[in-house]
Amino acid sequence: MNTTVKAEERVRTVYLIATEESGDRLGSALMRELRSRLGATVRFAGIGGQSMAGEGLVSLFPIEELSIIGFAAVLQRLPMILKLIRRAADDVLAAKPDILVIIDSPDFTHRVARRVRRRDPAIPIVDYVSPTVWAWRPGRARAMLGYVDHVLALLPFEPAEYRRLQGPRCSYVGHPLTEQFGSLRPNDEAEQARRAASPPVLLVLPGSRRSEVRHHAAAFGETLAQLRRDGVAFEAVLPTTPHLEALVRAAVASWEVQPRIVVGEQDKRAAFRIAHAALAKSGTVTLELAIAGVPMVTAYRAGSLEVWIARRVVRPGTVILANLVIGEEVVPEFIQEDCVTAKLAPAVRDLLGDTPARRRQLAGFAKIDGILSTGAQTPSARAADIVLDVMRHKGGDHHSASPAD
Repeated sequence: MNTTVKAEERVRTVYLIATEESGDRLGSALMRELRSRLGATVRFAGIGGQSMAGEGLVSLFPIEELSIIGFAAVLQRLPMILKLIRRAADDVLAAKPDILVIIDSPDFTHRVARRVRRRDPAIPIVDYVSPTVWAWRPGRARAMLGYVDHVLALLPFEPAEYRRLQGPRCSYVGHPLTEQFGSLRPNDEAEQARRAASPPVLLVLPGSRRSEVRHHAAAFGETLAQLRRDGVAFEAVLPTTPHLEALVRAAVASWEVQPRIVVGEQDKRAAFRIAHAALAKSGTVTLELAIAGVPMVTAYRAGSLEVWIARRVVRPGTVILANLVIGEEVVPEFIQEDCVTAKLAPAVRDLLGDTPARRRQLAGFAKIDGILSTGAQTPSARAADIVLDVMRHKGGDHHSASPAD
């Protein structure tokens, strides 16, 4: 009896690591695309959240164990983090996957990848979501040559940065937010009328992590209060996630202006659809808002240690994703000592009317579709094509049961 298994029919193992909600969503979409191509001949292992669990992944440990941010918070939990890095690397090696896909969270995932590469150089490694080498620690790009075979970039200017910095091969696959939020932009008179409704809806987005909510809650709450004292009419809506709901409700309990809190992704998108403007913590949400066509004021406040370090390593210039993609500083940003009511309130007020500042942002946002476009193929489909290509060519079926593969 011939026991040889053809390469295309052999079950392949794809090991994925995503430790944040955004990465979890990317991972789940990638899993769907890979399964659509490989069917029953692919199995998944790794670390992920609810979205990846919905695609059949049994996570090595709950990703909530790593839901921290900031240098101080990391230092406090360093022994636990190092233990999880070792545990993850050991699990990858035991699984003997055909490819390892690390998704964002470079402080964790790259340490795992380096351990795996040292102990089994034959396992191909793809990094889905580039670290911000263009903003700080550019030397990371060249260092990645030692343990990353291909970078899947979400931003169109990143491949050129990797070439400039002599890093690993990098391909722009597209930003998944274009699939999720592009349909929210007002594209007809009815939608425009909803955005112009009275009173206008002001989104309040203090962050997606516990430490971010704590750092921004007071300034955002006082900004709403100042707007109300100035006679500005608006309805405040605060979208949050189930795991942050209790913290958010406690944080806003003392606010003079009480926002309407909505929980979950579906309600968040509904709020984006009717929003007139937003006050947001700097981060991925700024690109979400820009794609959805919601003018915004952005702010960022962190602990003193984080700021001291960041000011010594971050390259000067805008840190707002929307500005970086558009190539213009159309979105105002108020960082650290500038994240105060006296500056935030006038900037928000300027977006609640038909003003030059509001029109300038909307004109900038209108360019995003063209800049981020990937044609007919979705970002997750492009990502899956490259993962398969790296797995087949770099991996060379090195874990096959038969030399005939």
